Amino acid sequence: MSFRYWYPGISITAMVRPPLTPAERERGRRLGALLRSARGERSPGEVAAASGVSLEALRKIESGRVPTPAFFTVAALARALDLPLDRLAGALDDTGTALSA
Repeated sequence: MSFRYWYPGISITAMVRPPLTPAERERGRRLGALLRSARGERSPGEVAAASGVSLEALRKIESGRVPTPAFFTVAALARALDLPLDRLAGALDDTGTALSA
Protein backbone atom coordinates (compact mmCIF):
# COMPACT_ATOMS: atom_id res chain seq x y z
CA MET A 1 0.00 0.00 0.00
CA SER A 2 1.41 3.35 -0.98
CA PHE A 3 0.91 6.52 1.01
CA ARG A 4 2.04 8.63 -1.90
CA TYR A 5 -0.45 10.93 -3.55
CA TRP A 6 0.04 12.99 -6.64
CA TYR A 7 -1.33 16.40 -7.37
CA PRO A 8 -0.03 18.58 -10.22
CA GLY A 9 3.15 20.14 -8.84
CA ILE A 10 2.72 18.68 -5.34
CA SER A 11 3.91 15.37 -3.96
CA ILE A 12 2.55 14.31 -0.56
CA THR A 13 4.11 11.43 1.33
CA ALA A 14 3.33 10.03 4.76
CA MET A 15 5.63 11.18 7.52
CA VAL A 16 6.79 8.46 9.84
CA ARG A 17 8.22 9.42 13.20
CA PRO A 18 10.86 7.04 14.51
CA PRO A 19 9.81 5.28 17.71
CA LEU A 20 10.94 6.80 20.97
CA THR A 21 13.81 5.16 22.79
CA PRO A 22 13.33 3.81 26.30
CA ALA A 23 15.47 6.71 27.57
CA GLU A 24 13.17 9.25 25.88
CA ARG A 25 10.10 7.60 27.38
CA GLU A 26 11.72 7.59 30.82
CA ARG A 27 12.64 11.27 30.47
CA GLY A 28 8.97 11.97 29.62
CA ARG A 29 7.88 10.17 32.80
CA ARG A 30 10.38 12.21 34.82
CA LEU A 31 9.10 15.43 33.23
CA GLY A 32 5.55 14.51 34.20
CA ALA A 33 6.59 13.72 37.77
CA LEU A 34 8.49 17.00 38.07
CA LEU A 35 5.54 19.02 36.82
CA ARG A 36 3.15 17.17 39.14
CA SER A 37 5.46 17.83 42.07
CA ALA A 38 5.83 21.52 41.17
CA ARG A 39 2.03 21.82 40.93
CA GLY A 40 1.78 20.99 44.64
CA GLU A 41 -1.72 21.58 45.99
CA ARG A 42 -2.94 23.41 42.90
CA SER A 43 -5.45 21.53 40.79
CA PRO A 44 -4.60 20.48 37.24
CA GLY A 45 -7.40 22.78 36.06
CA GLU A 46 -5.79 25.80 37.76
CA VAL A 47 -2.43 25.08 36.15
CA ALA A 48 -4.00 24.43 32.75
CA ALA A 49 -5.88 27.72 32.89
CA ALA A 50 -2.83 29.67 34.08
CA SER A 51 -0.60 28.20 31.38
CA GLY A 52 -3.02 28.16 28.45
CA VAL A 53 -2.38 24.43 28.01
CA SER A 54 -5.46 22.23 27.76
CA LEU A 55 -6.35 20.17 30.79
CA GLU A 56 -6.19 17.00 28.69
CA ALA A 57 -2.68 17.86 27.44
CA LEU A 58 -1.52 18.57 30.99
CA ARG A 59 -2.91 15.24 32.20
CA LYS A 60 -1.17 13.38 29.36
CA ILE A 61 2.15 15.10 30.06
CA GLU A 62 1.94 14.51 33.81
CA SER A 63 1.12 10.83 33.28
CA GLY A 64 3.96 10.36 30.77
CA ARG A 65 1.61 9.54 27.88
CA VAL A 66 3.10 12.49 25.97
CA PRO A 67 6.82 12.03 26.64
CA THR A 68 8.02 14.71 24.20
CA PRO A 69 5.71 17.74 24.47
CA ALA A 70 6.46 20.83 22.41
CA PHE A 71 8.96 23.28 23.90
CA PHE A 72 6.43 26.10 24.13
CA THR A 73 4.02 23.82 26.00
CA VAL A 74 6.71 22.99 28.55
CA ALA A 75 7.70 26.67 28.76
CA ALA A 76 4.10 27.74 29.40
CA LEU A 77 3.69 25.12 32.13
CA ALA A 78 7.02 26.04 33.72
CA ARG A 79 6.04 29.72 33.76
CA ALA A 80 2.64 28.93 35.34
CA LEU A 81 4.38 26.80 37.98
CA ASP A 82 7.15 29.35 38.60
CA LEU A 83 9.66 26.66 37.65
CA PRO A 84 12.80 27.97 35.90
CA LEU A 85 13.44 26.20 32.61
CA ASP A 86 17.14 25.75 33.38
CA ARG A 87 16.26 23.94 36.60
CA LEU A 88 13.79 21.75 34.74
CA ALA A 89 16.32 20.98 31.98
CA GLY A 90 18.99 20.18 34.56
CA ALA A 91 16.67 17.78 36.35
CA LEU A 92 15.91 15.98 33.08
CA ASP A 93 19.47 15.91 31.71
CA ASP A 94 20.63 12.31 31.29
CA THR A 95 24.33 13.18 31.13
CA GLY A 96 24.54 14.91 34.48
CA THR A 97 25.51 18.23 32.89
CA ALA A 98 23.07 21.09 32.45
CA LEU A 99 22.17 22.21 28.96
CA SER A 100 23.70 25.47 27.85
CA ALA A 101 23.66 27.71 24.80
